[in-house]
Amino acid sequence: MNYSTIEFDGDTIDQERDGPRLHRQLNLVFNLMKDGRARTLDAIARQTGEPEASVSARLRDLRKPRFGGHTVKRKHIAQGVHEYQLEVGG
Repeated sequence: MNYSTIEFDGDTIDQERDGPRLHRQLNLVFNLMKDGRARTLDAIARQTGEPEASVSARLRDLRKPRFGGHTVKRKHIAQGVHEYQLEVGG
């Protein structure tokens, strides 16, 4: 799936300035996670080369209807550590 035409929202988002970076991050996270394997934010960040905070935000975006309304499951692993699993179209 390619999300490059969908605009991000938020009071601090400038589509021209931020859009290309956010779209790239969203596509990286989606393309990694679409296999359905559970991963920690750290693992996703290492595999995509993006910061954990950005990865977390893009996983939240994937739950939004305009970005597919996917199901993103979260499972507690250890103190402060969770695994995330994407169900495409979920």
